[in-house]
Amino acid sequence: GFHLSGTVTEPATATEPEMTYKVAISFDRCKITSVTCGCGNKDIFYCAHVVALSLYRIRKPDQVKLRLPISETLFQMNRDQLQKFVQYLITAHHTEVLPTAQKLADEILSSNSEINQVHGAPDPTAGASIDDENCWHLDEEQVREQVKLFLSQGGYYGSGKQLNSMFAKVREMLRMRDSNGARMLTLITEQFMADPRLSLWRQQGTGITEKCRQLWDELGALWVCVVLNPHCKLEEKSCWLRQLRKWGEMDVCPLEDGNYGNELPNITNALTQSSGHSQDSLARPRRTVFTRAIEGCDLHWQDSHLQRIISSDFYVSPSYQREGESLLFNSQGQPLWLEHVPTACARVDALRSHGYPREALRLTVAIINTLRLQQQRQLEIYKHQKKELLQRGATTITNLEGWVGHPLNPIGCLFLTLTEACRLEEENCLEISDAGDSKPPVYQHVPVVTGSQDSGESYLSLALEVALMGMGQQRVMPEGLYAQDKVCRNEEQIIARLQDLELDPVLVQTLRKQCILLLEGGPFSGLGEVIHRESVPMHTFAKYLFSALLPHDADLAYKLALRAMRLPVLETTAPSGDVTHPHHLVSVVPSRYPRWFTLGHLESQQCELASTMLTAAKGDMLRLRTVLEAIQKNIHSSSLIFKLAQDAFKIATPADSNSDTTLLNVALELGLQVMRMTLSTLNWRRREMVRWLVTCATEVGGRALVSILQTWYSPSTPTEATSIVAATVMSHNTILRLSLDYPQREELASCARTLALQCAMKDPQNCALSALTLCEKDHIAFETAYQIVIDAASTGMTYTQLFTIARYMEHRGYPLRAFKLASLAMTHLNLAYNQDTHPAINDVLWACALSHSLGKNELAAIIPLVVKSVHCATVLSDILRRCTMTAPGLAGIPGRRNSGKLMSTDKAPLRQLLDATISAYINTTHSRLTHISPRHYGEFIEFLSKARETFLLAQDGHIQFAQFIDNLKQIYKGKKKLMLLVRERFG
Repeated sequence: GFHLSGTVTEPATATEPEMTYKVAISFDRCKITSVTCGCGNKDIFYCAHVVALSLYRIRKPDQVKLRLPISETLFQMNRDQLQKFVQYLITAHHTEVLPTAQKLADEILSSNSEINQVHGAPDPTAGASIDDENCWHLDEEQVREQVKLFLSQGGYYGSGKQLNSMFAKVREMLRMRDSNGARMLTLITEQFMADPRLSLWRQQGTGITEKCRQLWDELGALWVCVVLNPHCKLEEKSCWLRQLRKWGEMDVCPLEDGNYGNELPNITNALTQSSGHSQDSLARPRRTVFTRAIEGCDLHWQDSHLQRIISSDFYVSPSYQREGESLLFNSQGQPLWLEHVPTACARVDALRSHGYPREALRLTVAIINTLRLQQQRQLEIYKHQKKELLQRGATTITNLEGWVGHPLNPIGCLFLTLTEACRLEEENCLEISDAGDSKPPVYQHVPVVTGSQDSGESYLSLALEVALMGMGQQRVMPEGLYAQDKVCRNEEQIIARLQDLELDPVLVQTLRKQCILLLEGGPFSGLGEVIHRESVPMHTFAKYLFSALLPHDADLAYKLALRAMRLPVLETTAPSGDVTHPHHLVSVVPSRYPRWFTLGHLESQQCELASTMLTAAKGDMLRLRTVLEAIQKNIHSSSLIFKLAQDAFKIATPADSNSDTTLLNVALELGLQVMRMTLSTLNWRRREMVRWLVTCATEVGGRALVSILQTWYSPSTPTEATSIVAATVMSHNTILRLSLDYPQREELASCARTLALQCAMKDPQNCALSALTLCEKDHIAFETAYQIVIDAASTGMTYTQLFTIARYMEHRGYPLRAFKLASLAMTHLNLAYNQDTHPAINDVLWACALSHSLGKNELAAIIPLVVKSVHCATVLSDILRRCTMTAPGLAGIPGRRNSGKLMSTDKAPLRQLLDATISAYINTTHSRLTHISPRHYGEFIEFLSKARETFLLAQDGHIQFAQFIDNLKQIYKGKKKLMLLVRERFG
């Protein structure tokens, strides 16, 4: 009958012994309807043993004995044979069968049992009746378990891949017209809707993760395919509609535009092209991932025109009817299909998915003919409005629903349908895909089958044409991060497919023709002369077109890429009366730009386009000029312009050949532009940029360096000009790199000195030292720089800057100038009693040592300044000690005589310093005692010991110190423990 059973032996392996499995398969009208196998394998696919038995039966039908259904065999037995048969059967399986046999016997012998109410008995081998639904066996429990498992892994461990392969399995089932396709999709969807993360994401208001979003999209698209099955029964459709509505009404159901309403809703319903859509964006209906499928349930295939299109290649209008039926046919008599484009493409996808490739192809051709006609009509409309639109410089006409990034992926669908018809299947393509290294597909031209005269077109050229039309459609950037991201992703997917096409003369002709149409297409084309401010940028698309066109028509390639460089959303603010785009007016964040979440990505794509053009234009001065102007006009991000400058520099200076001057000049100009752009803003990359600029100018040559030195104020700050620009230009490496002669070197040096003096005048605090260093070799310039420092010292400079320059002066052999600067620095300084670790202490000690080494007069001049500025006792006593150790004037200034005698602390100028030090010790002691804690007592006693050493330098120092100690005991007698320690040490 319809039941196949057998034993399958799995041979032994190195680790496993030989195994034998019992397999049973029921089938009905060429479909396997149920399977059981002893291996207990749980999977949505059949186990290897079931497959082996099925293949054995298919390949060796004569080896499998064909028997009648068991009921027929029993019918031929008499009473004794039947008794024997049953007893033998029970004996063979008595442990499993006996309880069932006893139960059945009891029921048969009871006259009013249920079993006796029915005529005959069931037969598992007899097959189903003709009215029964017959479908392939699907282990539903297993499908549920697997989807649940993959979802719980959250896209990790390749679970996203596994779910995608389940979707692919559904598509395969639909193509084979297996009724389980929709059943399996239902089971998958139930598990998706039960995903616990949905309610979590909804509560937190966060978006669904990227990987998960894409799976939901595919789920929604598959349902559209299922409900558009051209041969499904009405009751099936109404059953799906009920399910879809139930899921769509659940509050956790993901929305079509990506998030749980924390971003503004999206206009996704097909709106016609006019500007009367100022309906409140918040009143738009909630659209879930299932909305498109629910809407798809209203579509049918009964339209007679549609039926004729898909059922014949030779459906054309009779010549006498062509004018009257203008909406059904074009002027060549080819049928048109005037449905909303994404919907029409969804029909194509459904035909393809349900195993009707020829029909899908016919409908695709009709859609393309319709798009061509629309393109022609739009061109004509534009010609009438051109003057007015160009004067306004902007347009309100745009498609509110873009085809690229659309949930139904209309352009991708048409492109696939057409290219599949042209694909050359290689013999060994299976082996390749197993190796994981899939080759790009190979296509051939297949002529379009048409009823009108031979068009000479191929499905492949149509594929290219429709992709270009779709990508070039001017459309408004959709709302929300997810929808915007999807636009970029879909565009990249289509371009990746386009790159698989090898452009032969036929395709190049299609490419050129469509590019010209896009350039002339006015507001209907994203590459038209005028576009909407929030139009989706064309950079990625234009980069593909530029590279594809360049070998065949360079002028067209540049014209197109230069046109595409714009990014109007960054150019202007929205006009207040712009109601053509309602959903941007209800902006949550009042900002200058609409909420373009992918702006960073779009700007980098704009930069990529520019870089591609720069590379191609290398060596062509005119082209490079126009590209440079486009960059300067359209790119607003300094970091991207800097990247372009670096790219241009790299391309211009290949390691293995000579530099390209034209491109180097462009790199330099871009570099200078970035420097000007970032001059007044704090930018952490400024130092890198300035250094790079000098490197670039060095590659261009000596004149470029001279120019940069002479016009330093436009791209750089005085500090950068002296410390980086001039210093790098004058470095040994630069001179060597340029191999300059003496006059050229002198010219550079002279420019660097002029720059140094200009910068020192403008910003003495930060540039004085660099200026002096740069002017060292020229007496007049050096004197001028020194004078600038002296003039600025009293007002605009800090003691740190002055000390640094003073030390530099001493190092250069100008000790008196160093002394003068150190004295000026001292007047800016103030060291309090407790600042004994201040960073300026070293400078003060150095200044005193310098004065001491110059002689008594200089020391006498600096000590009053020290006394006025330094109130820290330990620092003062350190200076005092150093001044009494050696005789002053040991520096040996020419023309001066020194006595060589040590100085006394009783006489000026040291007497003043000693008094100040003692006074500082007294003041510091009182300050410390006002809030001293017992753990600092030991330290305080040591401090008093140091003070005593200083007191003893005075003639009556021991008396002064004794009085000081008595004073302390009197004032601070409350601090008994501390005063005990003072008595122990000092009496």
